[in-house]
Amino acid sequence: MTAIERPAPRAQLRSRAARQGGKRLPAPFYLRCGALLIDYIALASIIVFSTLIARMLGGGARSAGSSAETAGVFAAIIFVLLNLAVLPGLTGLTLGKWATGLRIERNDGDDLSLVRAVLRHFVGYPISFILFGIGFLMVALSVRGRGLHDIIAGTVVVREGSL
Repeated sequence: MTAIERPAPRAQLRSRAARQGGKRLPAPFYLRCGALLIDYIALASIIVFSTLIARMLGGGARSAGSSAETAGVFAAIIFVLLNLAVLPGLTGLTLGKWATGLRIERNDGDDLSLVRAVLRHFVGYPISFILFGIGFLMVALSVRGRGLHDIIAGTVVVREGSL
């Protein structure tokens, strides 16, 4: 009796190709900056929009204005959790990375997990920021294009579709 060979999952194919000499192109610094800028513009637009609504409802309706601001803050928190934790954990993309054609992966080429996405964005980013941005500057200066947040989480940002 012959065994039927089943196709390997996508993550195994990617990591196998990486082990066999397939080259993943690291994301250029300027594209990573653009992706981060898109993410933060989206976040800021939520806050600005809710503040504008609160100011329009202001005047005599003070409670309506403050509730609009509160709703905007909650919407911004939900956006941050979805865009920086859930979406990258499931797909390897944030809104900005999707728009610029980049993808977050593990060092071995496997898909990013929710835990690594949280570690990268909510532990690595603050540490990189606290160090006066040196953790982010490492992306431009390192050969593999990895920042401190990437090193902490064991990730790399690559161009989508490059293998």
